[in-house]
Amino acid sequence: MPQVPADLFRKIRQLEIRTKGIVNSIFSGEYRSSFKGQGIEFSEVREYNYGDDIRMIDWNVSARQGKPFVKIYHEEREQTLMLMVDSSGSLWFGSKSQLKYELAVQLSAVLAFSAIKNNDKVGLCIFSDRIERFIAPRKGRTHVLRVLRELFSHQPEQRPTRISLAAEYVSRILKRRSVVFLISDFDDSGFEKELKILNQKHDLIAVQLRDMGELIPPSVGLANLKDPETGKTLTVDFGNRETREQFRQFYLRQHALSRDSIRKLQIDSIELFTHQDFVEKLMAFFRMRGSRY
Repeated sequence: MPQVPADLFRKIRQLEIRTKGIVNSIFSGEYRSSFKGQGIEFSEVREYNYGDDIRMIDWNVSARQGKPFVKIYHEEREQTLMLMVDSSGSLWFGSKSQLKYELAVQLSAVLAFSAIKNNDKVGLCIFSDRIERFIAPRKGRTHVLRVLRELFSHQPEQRPTRISLAAEYVSRILKRRSVVFLISDFDDSGFEKELKILNQKHDLIAVQLRDMGELIPPSVGLANLKDPETGKTLTVDFGNRETREQFRQFYLRQHALSRDSIRKLQIDSIELFTHQDFVEKLMAFFRMRGSRY
């Protein structure tokens, strides 16, 4: 990775070591069994043998050769993993050990290294209310390190979320059916139509990022709050119990709305909190998916 600052390279390398350890020791087989291959792919033709399915006869080749030939197929296991990562203002919040965006980066690293261990391609779409960065899917460690570099070096702006725009973009640009992880706090609305289309074309998984500071505001007295997506500021008395409860109810309603929308669209989803280790939840999710196939 040329022209990468030393401190950034060190962070990426540390994340790679930590992530690959998780992938090698925990996710061996889990990732592969969680997602279907792309179906059945034509491989070659060979001469007909007694007992072969006559439906597999390639009549064109048989006519040219003057004797029967059958088509041979194999299961196509190669996948494309597309990471859709929300980088809007609300992702740059965290009340405990990390920001929601930092959790998104860690999760992306685990998924990306799991994918290349399975010889799959990995792509990236960073979005807010616009497409911030797009990297076409490719294979290999060097490519995954590039994906992580882009995630690490991304500079936040006070921008709102437009999931519908990102979903429409990825749906249009990905020509082949892929596994798509949409990683966001879903601080948005009006995305149902675009997610429905994306889910029909691809295997879509919604990862809903949460922070307990939104659900249990601290009793800190007067505080100046700045909306990370609009830049507007507001002075709030968090020493007041009713005020804290109003904020809690607001986020509960917001989370319920996004959760219900995803459920109605029948999109697989997983909810992760910034203060928790996401590995166990991700493993349980993979096992649930794998049990279907």
